[in-house]
Amino acid sequence: MSYRIDKVESLIKEEISLIFLYKLQDPGLGFITITNVKVSPDLRIAKIYVSVLDKEKRKDVLEKINASNGYIRSELAHRIKIKFTPELKFFIDDTLDYVEKIEGLIKKIHSPGNREDDNKGND
Repeated sequence: MSYRIDKVESLIKEEISLIFLYKLQDPGLGFITITNVKVSPDLRIAKIYVSVLDKEKRKDVLEKINASNGYIRSELAHRIKIKFTPELKFFIDDTLDYVEKIEGLIKKIHSPGNREDDNKGND
């Protein structure tokens, strides 16, 4: 991947985080974090991954963010100086859910009652 795309992704992530922090002060959004930004090679589309602390509100938060998409894009256009402001597409980042699931499985495997070595002695 090119150095320019990496720089643009980093800049967009930082600026959108600041927009959420200072401009979108909607208490309905709750605690959200911009976890990742992926920009297309032509810099026309930016996929923004958002982590939402409250799992039950994820769908509602994503709807509110998408409703504010135009405002967020215009704020971003004022903050960054590139030829085209990319189209913003927001997605819920469920990486932490996957990590929690894997950790739960590992704990289950290593719990004292589930070891195969303990069961072999009983035969």
